[in-house]
Amino acid sequence: MQGILSAERQGAVLHSLRSGQGTLSGDYLAAARAVLRELVARPQLIQRLPLERKPGAYARNLLAGDDGVSVWAMVWDEGSATSIHDHHCSCCFGVVSGTITETWYRAIDATRAVPTAEQQREPGYVACMLPSGPNIHRMRNFGPGEAISIHIYGFDHELHASSIEMEYVAVGG
Repeated sequence: MQGILSAERQGAVLHSLRSGQGTLSGDYLAAARAVLRELVARPQLIQRLPLERKPGAYARNLLAGDDGVSVWAMVWDEGSATSIHDHHCSCCFGVVSGTITETWYRAIDATRAVPTAEQQREPGYVACMLPSGPNIHRMRNFGPGEAISIHIYGFDHELHASSIEMEYVAVGG
């Protein structure tokens, strides 16, 4: 699967994310934050790309990727949401436009989780986490309108369908 950024831009982004210590290091997270800050500070760069949209859902658009990292633009239709999930790899994201509501959870067993916190993530917001977890969360776009976010994952998009390791069902709260 080929990313939708120009080959030159893909190369620059992927080069910026290279760390001699891999995607589980502080250096990598700092590099991912820097890339995200640059991308969310220039929303026009992302908004002018031919991004796929899915009515009533979110669409993942590969921007760049190689055997170590993948960079995705997510276009969130109003009302769309991820499952409640944890990741098998590093997970970094930034909000380009709209508002994403992130809800954090605590697992109570292998399949169920309870909500512990909720925050609205506005344009310019950037966060990174290692898979040292659990880092169980859910992301939703309550609207109004569409939202766009950029996600950088420490996985090879050719080997893994997604960054999700475990999914949960919410109970209580």
